[in-house]
Amino acid sequence: MMLKKINILCLLITTLAFCRCGIYSFTGASIPAEAKTVSVQYFPNNASLVNPLLSPSITNTLRDYFMNQTTLQSVDNNGDLALEGEIIDYSTTPVAITGDQTAALNRLTIKVNVRFFNKYDESKNFEQTFSQYEDYPSNQNLNAIQETLITTIVDNLCQDIFNKAVVNW
Repeated sequence: MMLKKINILCLLITTLAFCRCGIYSFTGASIPAEAKTVSVQYFPNNASLVNPLLSPSITNTLRDYFMNQTTLQSVDNNGDLALEGEIIDYSTTPVAITGDQTAALNRLTIKVNVRFFNKYDESKNFEQTFSQYEDYPSNQNLNAIQETLITTIVDNLCQDIFNKAVVNW
C-alpha cells in the first residue's frame, strides 16, 4: 500500500515538473504554455533553378509537422510561434567521379533560409540556413526520380527546422 502511494506521488511530481516548464509532447516538442497558435508563411523559391512544386511542398510539409506533432492551431499570420523564409538553392552537382572523369553519382541539394519567432521566449528566435541533399546514380534521369528525391529532402529539412524551433534536446 505504501509503495503504491509513493509511485503515485512520484508520478504527480513528474507531471507537475513538466507542466511548469511548458507543454511537452511525445515528439519531444517543448512549447511555452501560453503559445496557442503557429503561423508558417509561404516559402518563395529564390533559387536560380526553380522547381514549381518546391515552394508549396516545403510550406505544406512544415505546416503539417506543427499540426501533427503539437497542439498548436494554425493561423495565417502573427502566430505565437511564427516561421518564414525562402528557398535559396536548388541544385544538382556531380559528387563521385570515376576514373574516366564521368560522374557515378549526382547530388540534389536544397537549401532554405528560415526565420523563427517565439512571441513568449525571444531567446528562441533564430535565422538559419538549413540544407539537405540526396545522391542518385548519374545514369538516372533527374526528371524521372526528382519527385521522390524532393519528398525525402523536404521531409528531412522540415524535421530539422521543427527540431530547431521547438525540440530542446
